[in-house]
Amino acid sequence: MKKGILFACLMLAPNCVVAQSFDFDLTKPQPVYNDADGYGYDVLPAPDKKKPAEPFYFSVKVPDGNYRVRVVLGGKKGSNTTVRAEDRRQLIDNVLTAKAKDTQTFEFSVNKRSTFIEEGKWVKINDREKNYLAWDDRLTLEFNGPLPAVKSIHVERTDVPTIYLCGNSTVVDQNYEPWASWGQMVTRWFGPEVAVSNHAESGLTARTFIGSFRLDKILTTLKKGDYVFVEFGHNDEKEKRSGDGAWYHYQYQLKIFVDEVRKKGAEIVFCTPTQRRQFADDKKTIKNTHGDFPAAMKMVAEKENVPLIDLNQMTKTFFETLGFEDSKRALVHYPAEAYGKKLEDNTHFNPYGAYEVAKCVVMGMKQLGLPIVKYLRSDWQDFDPAQPDDWKTFKWAPSRMTNNAKPAGN
Repeated sequence: MKKGILFACLMLAPNCVVAQSFDFDLTKPQPVYNDADGYGYDVLPAPDKKKPAEPFYFSVKVPDGNYRVRVVLGGKKGSNTTVRAEDRRQLIDNVLTAKAKDTQTFEFSVNKRSTFIEEGKWVKINDREKNYLAWDDRLTLEFNGPLPAVKSIHVERTDVPTIYLCGNSTVVDQNYEPWASWGQMVTRWFGPEVAVSNHAESGLTARTFIGSFRLDKILTTLKKGDYVFVEFGHNDEKEKRSGDGAWYHYQYQLKIFVDEVRKKGAEIVFCTPTQRRQFADDKKTIKNTHGDFPAAMKMVAEKENVPLIDLNQMTKTFFETLGFEDSKRALVHYPAEAYGKKLEDNTHFNPYGAYEVAKCVVMGMKQLGLPIVKYLRSDWQDFDPAQPDDWKTFKWAPSRMTNNAKPAGN
């Protein structure tokens, strides 16, 4: 059922404040999503109650903003449910119920956004992004796992601190398996008191992020108490225009982020670029492929008093701890039979790698003493990249959307 839905403003008006509450009883029939109803099963065919439970998506049309979601999982013997939002943002994983009557209730907050900024101004998204679930007019939940079971969904507008993410393919909410980034995994560790809004995209530099109006989009809703995390470098180091390089144009762009975020009274945090899996000849030591860019970011951070998480060093430790062969297990290295062609990517993470790097980011937040860490979930355990989780025991329910095309950037 759907109740308490108020459409008092246009769906594309992101700053329109409207009291909204939605309740859906998934034990009863629900429609396939359509604009007239504004809710329903989406992306994949609606579940067939006569067959064993399979992954499904459910969407509701809402304006831009943060939404608190409550899901009641279970109600089936032996159910195993994972919950994600939008483009595979991990929220709840591997929830087990042994008996048919068993249920578990979880709450989290989801940021929904569109490309609209103001009259006549929109975020410049690329062709690949036009298929993303993150830029449309609806909030989409993915229910996955070996035997997903969902009894009900409650969605309501909420006003909570937002963590905005700026970056490239190592940060973006990767829409397709087997690609993944830390930005879509860090959501797993925060309770409903925080929302994450990931504006990163593959192939972007600090300059092209600003030039495509993504920072402008963030500034339309950025407020005191919010955070903006910035990680660039992978693609910036390949720019060859006059003045490009670590010590001038890159630092100049980073300063724009600092100034604009602080004008809004929000907090900014830098993250040095994650390492590429490039081992030295000894096959034990990761080589620096980023030149002066990590040092240039650290210089701006020191001069402007910006908190910094050294992901460059943390991922170096992570790769070296895993070793030359096992480090492939954190990146998109798969045989041809897995995704239609052999994949050997030493930059882009798979779900396990992204999950571990997200833990590095959260640990960095704790080491910096950021107030936002008080909202970490109770099952968070401190993490050391020199002692990563065993990739052999990592459990991931793959989404049905796959693509073997390498994301832009390297």
